[in-house]
Amino acid sequence: MPAGNLYLISAPSGAGKTSLVKALLHAQDGAGHPGARLCVSVSHTTRAKRPGEEHGVNYHFVDADTFQTMRERGEFLEHALVFGNFYGTSRAWVEQRLAEGWDVILEIDWQGAAQIKRLLPEALSIFILPPSLEALRERLTNRGQDGEEVIAQRMAKAAHELSHFEQADYLVINDDFDRAVADLLAIFRANSLRRAAQTERHAALLASLLV
Repeated sequence: MPAGNLYLISAPSGAGKTSLVKALLHAQDGAGHPGARLCVSVSHTTRAKRPGEEHGVNYHFVDADTFQTMRERGEFLEHALVFGNFYGTSRAWVEQRLAEGWDVILEIDWQGAAQIKRLLPEALSIFILPPSLEALRERLTNRGQDGEEVIAQRMAKAAHELSHFEQADYLVINDDFDRAVADLLAIFRANSLRRAAQTERHAALLASLLV
């Protein structure tokens, strides 16, 4: 079985990254991803758990001392400080899933994506863009998770984050949600058909055709 692919999906807060990834996972069985071996990495974070979130499902919630110890041990593939809280991706978990042939999605900010691209240049990066700044503010307001001060901070940060879209391999505009999901599926399917992966996957067929 060929090793899995690593996908880095980034977006400013409120652009719809998490909703798109959930829809992608739901769609893969019926119409999208070959083999349906697709999973999402669960990050470690020091931020407080929000209503409805579960430890080990949304995030691995840890205290600052635990996070610092993990970082010093080199247990993170990447880590970043975002709005006063630390986030990190488990190196061992990602490496194990990739070795097992799983394709792994990291929902990650541009800083983390840049760190991983330096370590693993073969990782595929996708940046999700909102249709406008007005739509981004509306989405942040409507989800009801943050007060006006935090929303203002997120909007200010979004302007900086959006300037890093040039580092991504693919851009997806989340204007029409269904079309954005279809665009993601197209990226994943095209990447699964690269020659190296297909050669390993269909070695027996190629051997029989090239006698």
